[in-house]
Amino acid sequence: MFKVLGVDHIGIAAGDLKEVGSFWSDALGLSTTGEETVEEQKVTTGFYPTPNGSEIELLVATALDSPIAKYIEKKGEGIQHIALRVDNLEEALSDLKAKGVRLIDEKPRKGAGGAKIAFLHPKATHGVLLELCQRD
Repeated sequence: MFKVLGVDHIGIAAGDLKEVGSFWSDALGLSTTGEETVEEQKVTTGFYPTPNGSEIELLVATALDSPIAKYIEKKGEGIQHIALRVDNLEEALSDLKAKGVRLIDEKPRKGAGGAKIAFLHPKATHGVLLELCQRD
């Protein structure tokens, strides 16, 4: 059985990384660890770590067909997903699938910062896009 280790990050859809990032840095005093483009997901991310080890992840679309572009078009900027860190992502996906939980990703894929990630379908989580991630 896998274990949830805590909230890894909260993903926020943003139209402009520098503009939105300035709120997190200037208003709240969080420092960014830099930007990273994840071509597979068509996003550029900026992470803002918090003192307890969780992070705010800002997500900006790099293409019109990016899930983030579609999200902003439909709902505007805001919380796009919550990510939980797990100890064994492959085991988590296997266990959840066996329990009948609807998955978006049946196998882990590469996420920002070298994490392995997978998403659960919002219909299985009562409307929350939930990401599971494992960091080695």
